[in-house]
Amino acid sequence: MRRLAFLLRPGWIALALVVVAFTYLCFVVLAPWQLGKNTKTSRENHQIESALNTPPVPLKTLLPQQDSSAPDAQWRRVTATGHYLPDVQVLARLRVVDGDPAFEVLAPFVVDDGPTVLVDRGYVRPEQGSHVPAIARPPAETVTVTARLRNSEATAPGKDPFVADGVRQVYSINTAQVAALTKVPLAGSYLQLVGDQPGGLGVIGVPHLDAGPFLSYGIQWISFGIVAPVLLGYFVYSEIRVRRQEKHHAAGVPAAPQTVEEKLADRYGRRR
Repeated sequence: MRRLAFLLRPGWIALALVVVAFTYLCFVVLAPWQLGKNTKTSRENHQIESALNTPPVPLKTLLPQQDSSAPDAQWRRVTATGHYLPDVQVLARLRVVDGDPAFEVLAPFVVDDGPTVLVDRGYVRPEQGSHVPAIARPPAETVTVTARLRNSEATAPGKDPFVADGVRQVYSINTAQVAALTKVPLAGSYLQLVGDQPGGLGVIGVPHLDAGPFLSYGIQWISFGIVAPVLLGYFVYSEIRVRRQEKHHAAGVPAAPQTVEEKLADRYGRRR
C-alpha cells in the first residue's frame, strides 16, 4: 500500500474528486436529461403522427365537461359546433411562426351543449416593432370548426399579463390564466384551428417530426462517464510505473524490459 501513498496528495485527491463528480453528473444528471428529452420528443412525434392519420372526432368525446382536459390526446383533430365570444380577445405575444415574430390570437368558443374552450385562431404579424395590428373579429353566428387539441402551456415565470394597444396580452397559452383574465370559465385544453376555418387567421402548422440529437447526446454523456474513471485508473497506473522505474534506477536494478510501444516511442522520439 505504500506505493499508493502518493494518491493522498492534494493534487491526486482533487483529481479524483473531479472525476467522481463528473461521472456522477454524467450518469445521474446529464445523460438522463438528454434521454428524457428524447423520450418526450418521441412521444410527441408519435402523438402528432397518429393525429395526422386519424379522422376528426367530436370535441365532446374528449372534453365532455367544462373542467375537462385531454393531455393524452394532444394534436388530435376534433370538430366543434358553437359560437365565439367575439368581444373577448387575448393575444399571446413573443411567439415565433416560420422563423418570424408573431402574435397568436385567442378567443373563447362556446360549444353547443358542451364546454367553453379557448381557441387559438392563428397568428398575425406585429406592426412597427411590437404593436398590435388590426385583427378581424370572429363570426358571431353559430359555426362548426375543425381544430387540433392542445395542452395548456405553463405560465412564464416573472412575466405577468398586461394590456397594450388596448388588447390583453400574455406570454403563454395557459387556459387557467386566460380564464382569470377574461372571467370566462374554460376547459383545461385548448384548440388550435387548422386551415380554412371560420374565424381563422394565419395557420399554425404542426412541428416537424424530428427526434433531434437527444439520444446521441445521452449516449455520449454515458460514454464520458465510463471513460473518465478509466482514464483516472490509467493515470494512476502510469504514475506507479514511473515511480517503480525511478526506484529501480536509484537502487541500480535494471528496469523492467520495455514494451514494443515504449521502444517505438523512444526510437521515434530520438529521431524528432
